Amino acid sequence: MVLQVMKWDIHPGKRGAFIQWVKVGVEKALSVPGVVEFRAYRSFIGDKQIVSTFEFEDETTWLKWRSNAEVNKVLEELYAVALNVSIEVWGASPVFPDPIRPGK
Repeated sequence: MVLQVMKWDIHPGKRGAFIQWVKVGVEKALSVPGVVEFRAYRSFIGDKQIVSTFEFEDETTWLKWRSNAEVNKVLEELYAVALNVSIEVWGASPVFPDPIRPGK
């Protein structure tokens, strides 16, 4: 499993443009094969900070998705409506490769 974690702040002067872009942008990113799961999160402290995760089967699948022209276009569009964009890519822990659910 590979997890791409993206964080950003909605540009204060471009909130309307961000709201118009986000649904289309995510739809475009998910139209490219390879994503197993997408999730989006908001901060409880404010509504300008966003975190999203894209999950992939493996590194090869993520790399193919990430190098796709459509995905790169979506990222370019994000930079136009967001600030402090960061992208991290995480792999499974060698100690705990599978999820642990308490009580099961």
